[in-house]
This record gives sequence, C-alpha cells and structure tokens, in this order.
Amino acid sequence: MVVLYILIDIIVLFVLYVLIRAAFTSPVSLITADVQINKPFKVVFDYVKLLSTQGEYNKWVMQDPNVKRIYTGTDGTVGSVVAWEGNSKVGKGEQEITAIDEGKRIDWQLRFEKPMKNTSDAWMELHMLSPESTKVIWAFAGNLTYMMKVMHVAFNLPKLLRKDMQTSLNNLKTILEK
Repeated sequence: MVVLYILIDIIVLFVLYVLIRAAFTSPVSLITADVQINKPFKVVFDYVKLLSTQGEYNKWVMQDPNVKRIYTGTDGTVGSVVAWEGNSKVGKGEQEITAIDEGKRIDWQLRFEKPMKNTSDAWMELHMLSPESTKVIWAFAGNLTYMMKVMHVAFNLPKLLRKDMQTSLNNLKTILEK
C-alpha cells in the first residue's frame, strides 16, 4: 500500500512539474536541423522546392505508404499546395509554398487538422559551401498553445521533432548524393 502512495505522489509531482514548466515555456517554438550535401547548389535547391519530392525523403510523409496526397497549383511555385490524409501517425493537413527566394530559401505554411489543429511555418535555407557542396538548414516555427507547451515539456517534443528532421535531411542527402 505504501508503494502505491509513493507511486501516486511521483505521478502527481510529475504532472505538477509539467504544468508549471509549461506555464513558463516560451509560446514560440523554433526547431532547426541541418545537413551538408555534396551536390551543386542548384541541384539541391531545384529538388527541395518541389512538394512532390518530399515523399521520397520526409520521414513524416513516409510513415504511411498509403497516405493520400492531392496537389494543387504548379509544384515548386508560390501558392502550390499539397493536402494529405493518412494514418494516425501522418494525420491530415496541408502544406503551401508561401515564398521562394530563388536560390536561397523556400517557405511553407503547414496547416494541421488531425491529430491536432495547428498552424506552423517551415522553411529551408540553402548555402553554397563550394561549387559541389550545399548546406541545407530546415526550420519549423510556430506559436504554442498552453496544451501544446504541456506536450512539448511532457514528451520533449522539440528533441523528437529535431531527430525526425535530421533523419529526413539525411534521407535527402542519401538521395541527392547517389
């Protein structure tokens, strides 16, 4: 019986810790990852600006081989959109190209419907390191509701998201360096 009370106390303390820490967590989230790809800058930029190529390297898209993806607009241009609906890991939402700074950066807005409604901005910045080498920086930024801050603290979501982003970038590197 004493063990049960101790276990309950530990759970209550953990929940209180998460709730209090979430209250003092910044409402703005910025998560980044990067990779160096041994390919010319233009080859990398022309590949990553396409929404249709994300299914080849993006870990989140690849979690459901049966995900339904519907494209509107001209892929790789501002205003083009991919809407997706998949299993519980992939969820439902859409991604729109909101800006392209040709040869430098691609900006997207992600609008999630399931499993949780949220909007987030993402972008990839590219830097030419040499004629045959390109650095890709992938970033996600968004405003966090209190509930999302609780999830960030309880599950260390920034670390998990960064790991998935890095896996995706490593996939991108493997594909482009073939």
